[in-house]
Order: sequence, then C-alpha cells, then structure tokens
Amino acid sequence: MSTSSLLVETRGHVLLIGLNRPEKRNAFDLDMYRELTLAYGELSRNPELRVGVVYAVGDHFTGGLDLPQWAPSFASGKFPDLEDGALDPFGLTGTAIVRKPVIYAVQGICFTIGIELMLSADIRIAATDTRFGQIEVKRGIYPVGGATIRFFQEIGWGNAMRYLLTGDEMSAQEAYRMGMVQELVAPGQQLTRALELAETISKQAPLAVQVTLQSARLARAESDAAAAARLMPDLQPLFASEDVKEGMASFVERRAAKFVGR
Repeated sequence: MSTSSLLVETRGHVLLIGLNRPEKRNAFDLDMYRELTLAYGELSRNPELRVGVVYAVGDHFTGGLDLPQWAPSFASGKFPDLEDGALDPFGLTGTAIVRKPVIYAVQGICFTIGIELMLSADIRIAATDTRFGQIEVKRGIYPVGGATIRFFQEIGWGNAMRYLLTGDEMSAQEAYRMGMVQELVAPGQQLTRALELAETISKQAPLAVQVTLQSARLARAESDAAAAARLMPDLQPLFASEDVKEGMASFVERRAAKFVGR
C-alpha cells in the first residue's frame, strides 16, 4: 500500500510508514493525512503487525500543515472525516486509537503536526539536526492535535508554555534534555535506530505488549487508580494464551521465545 505522498511497507511484523513529499518538506496536505489514518488503521487491525515506525523521506520530517488545504476544515471546527477502517493518528477520539506501539524517527524540520504526532506516539528517535517548532501562534491559530494536552505531560508546564506561547524553535538537544525525545542519533541513522527498537519489541509477546501499552495509557488518560483496578483482571486472560505457555517453556529451556500473538 504505497501512494505518492505516503510509503507503506511491511517488514516482518513491523509496518513502515514514510512521509513522501520531500519537495514540499513533507508538508501535510489532506491526502497525506487521510493516507496516514488508513495506515494506522491497518497497523491496529492486522494481527501480523506488531509495531509501527513512522519516518520521512528527504532532509526534513515535516514543515507542518499545508495550511490553505486545511483552512476550510478548521473554519468548520472539525478534522476531516475518517474513512472506514481509518484511525485518528492523534489518538484523541476515545477508544478509536491504534492498539500497537508506534515509534517516530525524525530529522531536519519537524513543525506543528509533526510534534503532535510524535507526542501521540510511544518512542521518539531524533537526528541531532532536528529542529522542532510548535509555531501555530505565529499563524494566528493554536495547536489542535494534542500539543496543549500532551506537551506539558512530557516536558513540564513551564517548558511547554515556553515553546507553545512563543512559537520558538527547539533544538534536538533541548528536546532530548527535557524528555520529549528518547534518543539522539547522527543524521541519517534515525530510521535504522527506530527499526532496531521496533524489531526488539516485535519479538516480545504481542498480547503482553498491547496490554502493557493499554495499562499505561489508561493511567495517563484517566488515573493511576483506574489503571490499578485493571491490573489483575487484564493479566488473567493472558494466562490462557499460547504465548504464556511459550514464554514459560522458553524460560525453562533457556532459549529465545517464539511468540505467535495468541
């Protein structure tokens, strides 16, 4: 499933999703957004897929929204409607969120929607040349893809307001220092490192990975108490899975486990 503005490739149990408008600094037009929502839907739905990796072709991750295309939707007060099988990549629509881990690999310019997509993901790798900017206030609007909700959760209130309210750029080094980015790598190595992490995750028990993610998200979205109440109830079904039997056997036999996701 590849299009002019999005490259989608399956590599083992990993789904690679590549932004592919390098001549436009990978600015998000409506087609790219729709294609991304469909790729997220495929990742979440396909039992053979265990991890997603989002990257970009060219020197820059994204210059942000292709704003003239988005203006009519924003003026009407809503995001474009999702097609059947698509998922909101910002994870702002309740239960309709991707069930698998998503890793972002970014480089060059990463503005507005790029940061918000990263904040909705689980692990972020950045090249040392990355420049981040949540610059909506410079355009007379404000972030509606989750930055006002998630930025301060990631880097603290004062740090978040420092960048949300000024529109100033943030270096990769500063993003790493504040915890928005988990690893810095040399330019050109961001996708390689993201794939290494994705491969490691994909070798773990898929159901266990998904429930781990679900538990952490519940704590973040609702409360520690809500997540704590689900710990044992959500553990119990795992013990009926083939993967638990395989995990136990691999431990006893001192070998790598081969999980099937059942």
